[in-house]
Amino acid sequence: MISTQTLNSTKLYDIQEKVLDGQRLGYEDGIKLFESDEILTIGRLANIVRERKNKNNTYYIINRHINYSNICKNSCKFCAFSRDKDESDAYLMSIEDILNKASQVVQDGATELHIVGGLHPELGLDFYVKMISSLHERFPNVHLQAFTAVEIAHFADISGITIHETLRELKNAGLGSLPGGGAEVFSPSIREELCPEKLSGEDWLKTMREAHHLGLRSNATMLYGHIEGNEDRVSHLLRLRELQDDTNGFMSFIPLAFHPKNTDLKGFSNTTGILDLKMFAIGRLMLDNFDHIKAFWIMLGVKLAQVSLSFGVDDIDGTVAEEKITHSAGAETPEALTVDEIESLIKETGRDPVERDTLYNRIIRHN
Repeated sequence: MISTQTLNSTKLYDIQEKVLDGQRLGYEDGIKLFESDEILTIGRLANIVRERKNKNNTYYIINRHINYSNICKNSCKFCAFSRDKDESDAYLMSIEDILNKASQVVQDGATELHIVGGLHPELGLDFYVKMISSLHERFPNVHLQAFTAVEIAHFADISGITIHETLRELKNAGLGSLPGGGAEVFSPSIREELCPEKLSGEDWLKTMREAHHLGLRSNATMLYGHIEGNEDRVSHLLRLRELQDDTNGFMSFIPLAFHPKNTDLKGFSNTTGILDLKMFAIGRLMLDNFDHIKAFWIMLGVKLAQVSLSFGVDDIDGTVAEEKITHSAGAETPEALTVDEIESLIKETGRDPVERDTLYNRIIRHN
């Protein structure tokens, strides 16, 4: 714990006092934090909250990402992954291919399959239900975290049923939780400019609310570093916090750094390290009702992910095994890390590595 004396001279003194007293920060506090150049002070304050909630623990998971198709009816300007179905590099994995990919990591101890893809214009809900039920039948002890809120809404629309019915069918088939993708930034004007065909921010929140009410927990994200401003970032965080107050269904918040290569925004620069660290730290400070802040090392890079563990982050994601979406946009990180590599990265920061399952239950392996 940091003594009050070490921060007495900061311009963020009023925010410091709220953090030390456990008070909730407001909109103006969030703006002030983003506008501040006191990155070390922001990090120290976020670390106070991080250690209150999670002590010295840093969580990781043995998992695999499966991106079952890059065929998508939307044309989001920030996406380098999606393809029209007639393009030469468009693909759709068969359910047998998905099962084979899963089996490669399950035998190595994976406890989670993370499954997302594009919005295929022709496949109905039956395909996705069969995918989940087949995986659940083959690997009953593996948690299936699958389908963003955007995918769920698309399945419902193409099948002519409600979001609630769609989620219920998938849950009955074995769906365990939802990833947090597709949130982007909730601002309607930004979505109109960057992804006008995509599910609205309001409908993303409504879909997550439905999932939480059905007992399906989820993560939450924000894509930052493109055309959004500080006001958009803070408003996004507050909307997530508001929904969490109502449902307590979110497990973690995952800031996602925009990668411009091979997108329609390729003239943009990658995010800076200062902005990256601010996003994690301010997320930790504003989202007082979230238990975990996750650094997706695939997007952030391994080195900065280590630094983030002193800026509010308590989860470094997992082994991943294969990731296509961010790498399509030019990510130069590995597509996988071993358990030994992850634990070494965590220990080097002075943190205690803790293997978890998707729902943050500690896993102890006797071998």
